[in-house]
Amino acid sequence: MDPWWRGAVIYQIYPRSFADSNGDGIGDLRGIASKLDYIAGLGVDAVWLCPIYASPGADGGYDVSDHTAIAPEYGTLDDLDALVAACHGRGLRVLLDLVLAHTSEAHPWFQAARASRAAPLADRYVFADPRADGSPPNNWLSVFGGPAWRWEPRRRQYALHHFLPAQPALNLADPATLDAMASVMRFWLNRGVDGFRVDALDFVAHDPLLRSNPAAPRAEIPAKPFGMQLHLHDMMGEGTDAILARLRAETEAYRDRALLGEFSSQPGAFARIARATGPGRLHMAYTLAPLRGGFGLTEARALVEAAAHPRGWPCWSFSNHDVVRVATRWAPDGVPDLRLTKLLLALLLTLRGSACLYQGEELGLPEAPLPFEALRDPFGRAFWPEFPSRDGARTPMPWASAAPQAGFSTATPWLPVPDAHRALAVDAQAADPDSVLHFARAMLRTRRATPALREGDLLPLDLPAPLLGFERASPRARLRCVFNLSGHPAVVPPALAADTQPLPHAPVPGVPALLAPWGVGIGGLG
Repeated sequence: MDPWWRGAVIYQIYPRSFADSNGDGIGDLRGIASKLDYIAGLGVDAVWLCPIYASPGADGGYDVSDHTAIAPEYGTLDDLDALVAACHGRGLRVLLDLVLAHTSEAHPWFQAARASRAAPLADRYVFADPRADGSPPNNWLSVFGGPAWRWEPRRRQYALHHFLPAQPALNLADPATLDAMASVMRFWLNRGVDGFRVDALDFVAHDPLLRSNPAAPRAEIPAKPFGMQLHLHDMMGEGTDAILARLRAETEAYRDRALLGEFSSQPGAFARIARATGPGRLHMAYTLAPLRGGFGLTEARALVEAAAHPRGWPCWSFSNHDVVRVATRWAPDGVPDLRLTKLLLALLLTLRGSACLYQGEELGLPEAPLPFEALRDPFGRAFWPEFPSRDGARTPMPWASAAPQAGFSTATPWLPVPDAHRALAVDAQAADPDSVLHFARAMLRTRRATPALREGDLLPLDLPAPLLGFERASPRARLRCVFNLSGHPAVVPPALAADTQPLPHAPVPGVPALLAPWGVGIGGLG
């Protein structure tokens, strides 16, 4: 029998925006617990909780100040234990975010390390001497803009930060630092969590010589200067494999635990996933590459080719808390179309590998347009209006269309609830058999009941535009999946028509299968 994570669908929860149980406008652990019947009813296998750790909140909780404490706005350790037990009682696994590459500047480790080069934790973070002219050690850039170095006067050195200056980079090449993070993993594994989604894995190791990056060929200056370099030395360092092996060794000491890795959109992302997953490494991984680009037949075929790769085990993600929601991002001209939204759900849930489903994706929620004054995201505020902020994907989950704050909270929420989301609330879609929610539930039931979709190989089909297709094959069954990637009807070739059943309705007997605009066809081949 395959392990639970192989072919699993993991429901990603952004706790701050999921459900508020105490009326303070912020989602919390008890709020999540109150919605577990809904999550289990979708037919997913696990939940992934974005960071719930103690944090100053400079970067949405990804600036951790205590890896073994719960942020008070989310609840307590007892609340987390109760949530894990309630998930397990419903057959749901629980993954926590493991923020491995950096901490908050408020973390006791950094407070100790910054004090002196002779401090007990002096090697816990990446520090480097200035150049002769006092400038940073090299030209590395932060993802969030500007140099990736901040001056630390106590040590007369620069501290590395790949994101905000308040997020100093951990030195995982230091054995004691890696041991400390392994201890954090054991703390949570001993409490019963089923594994981790490991954040920003491309940043866990770098060139020990701190060589500068070369410039990237560019026709113009982008809004984000990070894109002006080829990231040969600040990312994807050779030490990554040893770190992954240590993470796997820690989880292997426990039964049925799993590691889900996040890789960047830098070139070669799918090859890195193939190399980083498998025996002695991560169990599964996803890349931000599909989430950064556009969508069309060319891009979809590239996804299928990557999914067909026999090495490693990918996990597919089309939306998350850091990117524009897929219903808007991949819609023609940015205008959401529920037919395309359903197609994207079907594609996500039929590719070879596991899958992440971001909260509200099963509702087809579009990106929320927010005014500057409503933004909380430091990255979004700094790059406004060239970058619309990550907050548009982080607005509260709409539970009840007519309720105050769409049922998320009894108070004014930390981010506003868009009017467009009310019509797509859970209660409204539950009452509409043609809704995206009903389609998502049906696809998840199909996936769970079909071994070929959970564990089978993927064989691309050579189909004329605008069709995309592949077969999924396991020892027990074969399945064909065909997608019409256009806003116009498309006829499935006669050789395939008899075995391809358009969703959600069966074809007319004797008539070649006609896929509606953005239509999907799935058929069993025995």
